[in-house]
Amino acid sequence: MNKGHDPYTLPDDLPVPVDDGACAHLDGMPFPRLVLPSTENADVELPPSGDGATVLYCYPKTGRPGVNPPTGWDAIPGARGCTPQGCAYRDHYRELQELGAEVYGVSTQTTPDQCEFVERSHIPFPLLSDNALRLVEALRLPTFEVEGQTLIKRLTLIVTGGRITKVFYPVFPPDEDAERVVAWLQSTR
Repeated sequence: MNKGHDPYTLPDDLPVPVDDGACAHLDGMPFPRLVLPSTENADVELPPSGDGATVLYCYPKTGRPGVNPPTGWDAIPGARGCTPQGCAYRDHYRELQELGAEVYGVSTQTTPDQCEFVERSHIPFPLLSDNALRLVEALRLPTFEVEGQTLIKRLTLIVTGGRITKVFYPVFPPDEDAERVVAWLQSTR
């Protein structure tokens, strides 16, 4: 009996994404003011006001246990791993808070799809839906198309004082992203 797809595990043979330069323009860029819907039933204004850093980890889409991903998903460099990445941010969330950082996950999935993942995986911070592609267009974020959906390539932005102060791109492996962000924030204290 086929149990279907397990989004919590990463295969050993995933293709490694390469830096195609699609995020080179982001470092130091002012972050645009915009509002995105969140999984906490309230819109979130970006960038948040405050002295601390804001971590925005962008990911293509989370999977669901037993539901197969789009055809060829594992062969797309950087596509697989959204659930492990989100769970790693969950596991490092307290450290990030102690470093004064706010954390948001961002994808083009709908808020209901994101809410399912938040509930199932006990995510303690909001996920933001850029389903209308407002953030993608404002920042010219790299995307790819799968089965008619526009998805954000995996990247992480650190925003401080209204500017993008650090860009992690490409992010691989995805389950080590949060740990890298913690180390970078610690190094800047």
